[in-house]
Amino acid sequence: MDRLRPPRAELEALTPYEAKDVRAEVMLASNENPANVPGELLQKFSERAMHIPYNRYPDPLAGRLRELIAEANGLEPDNVLVGNGGDELIFDLLLAWGGPGRKLIDLPPTFAMYGIDAGMTGTEVIELPRRADFSIDGDAVLERLKPGDVDIVMIANPNNPTGTLASEPLLIDVLNSTDALVLVDEAYFEFSRHTMRPHMSRHQNLVILRTFSKAFSLAGLRAGYLLAHEDVICELTKVRQPYSVNRFTQLAAELVFRERPVFEAGISQLLRHRDMLVHGLSALREVTVYPSEANFVLFKVAGASMVWRDLLREHSVLVRDFSRAPGLEDCLRVSVGTEEEIGRFLAGMDEILSRRHASDLFGMAATASRHTKEEA
Repeated sequence: MDRLRPPRAELEALTPYEAKDVRAEVMLASNENPANVPGELLQKFSERAMHIPYNRYPDPLAGRLRELIAEANGLEPDNVLVGNGGDELIFDLLLAWGGPGRKLIDLPPTFAMYGIDAGMTGTEVIELPRRADFSIDGDAVLERLKPGDVDIVMIANPNNPTGTLASEPLLIDVLNSTDALVLVDEAYFEFSRHTMRPHMSRHQNLVILRTFSKAFSLAGLRAGYLLAHEDVICELTKVRQPYSVNRFTQLAAELVFRERPVFEAGISQLLRHRDMLVHGLSALREVTVYPSEANFVLFKVAGASMVWRDLLREHSVLVRDFSRAPGLEDCLRVSVGTEEEIGRFLAGMDEILSRRHASDLFGMAATASRHTKEEA
């Protein structure tokens, strides 16, 4: 046949998640940890990797890792589910609680995969935009929950890409107001230190998502996990892909989780670098900086797309361009990097904005001169 049957009609309206492989000398676009796994752990990875039976399928549910995570959180292994990064687990939640005829509350601007996965599963998305300061409109959320027809609520805390925290009393109000599954995405928990874990015993509908990709430097291996009531985990095991977390990732995540204290100094340093980044951006003309509880900073600057381009082309610094996203017009997001990377980014920003300012002044002077001649 010279024809191809078309895919599902719903896909026509979907835009793929933007995960372009753009390379630069300074990579500050993806909220990664700028430091690799510490050398002593890499050595352990190497030693143990030699003894992995790669010809055998991995543990389907990553049992040893589940046990470690459960023990650290005062839970049972049945309250933990490990996935191929947080993205797989978000998709699993929508496979189990979403679908045609079911509804998700989304709070844009936020992590795009919530809406994308909802579209892929045929879940109706109810968008309740955040306020101008990126805080959640709690009254709007609680009002929309009243009819009782919502199946899932997804709240990133801290929110990505804005870095803002949700009010804990509001999250409790949401949990008390609905039997919908409420995902609190704590991917940046290690930086904010805010968690809803203490409320799990009172709220069967609370699900907490965390990842090894940010604070623990394992973005390249893809490992995330959920904390939830055992009934929720049981339903998710019905829709998840078998063997989705490979043997090496399970091994690495186990080692990293056991050695969490090794990462504390690096996390503290990142928080100091975040303060340095905020201070440096705040000193630049025409830049508005938003507070952040994560390992990235959102800021607004006129002509953000051109600033993004010039940073990449002229300074080989890659940040994330959100300037075309609704509610994020003229916004860029920069990940917290090393002191050297932050210095290079800030120097690039200063050069670009100073050049623009000088060009504007030259244009104003030329215009004034022309008007003077015309009047003469």
